[in-house]
Amino acid sequence: MRFTRSLRFRVAASFAALGGGLSLVIAIGLFIGAQDAGERLIDETLNAEMQDYQARRARNPHSLPPATVTLLGYVVPAAANEPPLPDALTSYFPGRQHIHLDATPYRLFVADRNGARYYLLYNEALFQERQHRLSLFLAGFVAFMVLAAAGLALWLAERVIEPVKELARRVRGIGPDSPPIDLAGDFPADELGELARAFEQSLHRLAGFIARERAFTADVSHELRTPLAIIRGAAEVLLADETRPEKERQRLERIERAAADMADLSTALLAMARERDEGQRAPVDLAALVRETLDKHRYLLREKTVELVLDIRAQPTLAADSNLIAIILSNLIRNSFTYTERGSVQLILEKDRLTLRDTGLGIPRDALGKVFQRLYKGQHSQGAGIGLSLVKKICDRYGWEISLDSEEGQGTKAVLRFGEKDRLSTIS
Repeated sequence: MRFTRSLRFRVAASFAALGGGLSLVIAIGLFIGAQDAGERLIDETLNAEMQDYQARRARNPHSLPPATVTLLGYVVPAAANEPPLPDALTSYFPGRQHIHLDATPYRLFVADRNGARYYLLYNEALFQERQHRLSLFLAGFVAFMVLAAAGLALWLAERVIEPVKELARRVRGIGPDSPPIDLAGDFPADELGELARAFEQSLHRLAGFIARERAFTADVSHELRTPLAIIRGAAEVLLADETRPEKERQRLERIERAAADMADLSTALLAMARERDEGQRAPVDLAALVRETLDKHRYLLREKTVELVLDIRAQPTLAADSNLIAIILSNLIRNSFTYTERGSVQLILEKDRLTLRDTGLGIPRDALGKVFQRLYKGQHSQGAGIGLSLVKKICDRYGWEISLDSEEGQGTKAVLRFGEKDRLSTIS
């Protein structure tokens, strides 16, 4: 993701960074300015004292150099009554420099005049202590400004992004059935207004798409159901003739079953196309639907030596679209019946799950993760590759869980777990 932080956080962080950066620059400038001003004042003091001492010594060669807590003076050559020059100062030449003498910081000023060398030392301990206190004060100032800027930035960010949040609230509240609304009219003609107009145009296009999709769904529903009903009706009429040969009757039964499957599939696809299906949900007796689906597909085992075992341990009633549940059961049972040539197919219905085991061809391990993909066809598949993907979509719609466990050549186990909220009642 390009943006991992909220707009409010980014605006507040920008304001806080700006305030903290400005306060830091100001603090550094104040510290450097105070230090420079202090050093200039010390140098001016040394200059004045040096000129004063040199003038006094010119008038009186026995005049003593300054000797206070702040200022010390020496001269070379020294008179008998003058303090001798410390050995640590003998290596310094005329000019100004910072030195340490007996662990005390000094500003040293050395000057030559009339064959004598003068040394003046200014004690900088007090000045450095003041600089330290100033640095602590400025650090506190910067910290306070950062916190103040962050607090102010949060408040300003809330005010700045309020129109954006309002636009988001309005867009979030728009559903497929909501009438078109005027978004751009309530926002100024700026970047936010441009965004609102873009949303409005997209919503109008989306409304047009939804209207066309609903019209298409209604037309397809009618156009599919009518010919399928005619085919099934014709097949039933032809099957009613008891004098028809057995092979012809088997073909007619196959036509009738294909038309019925097509009708169920179209019903399921149209149901899945709806965004909501609360109106289609009704109490479904799962045990009765399982028995009906088994009877419907029993013909697939007609010429096979397969034992069919139905174990009803509970009779749950689910709140769902019966057509969608029938699609799930039909796909799972049809797959087991189709790919099991011998052995058994066992269905176990419990209060929270339906388990189907068979001794069929099985599914290779590397294909188990792909069987729910749309249009995926396995090595022995005889379908179009939409059955199990449709089963997965229906389960996702209801929040159910479908899982497959299989070993090639040994059989397959399918487990359908349905949610607690969909189970209206259970008879054990």
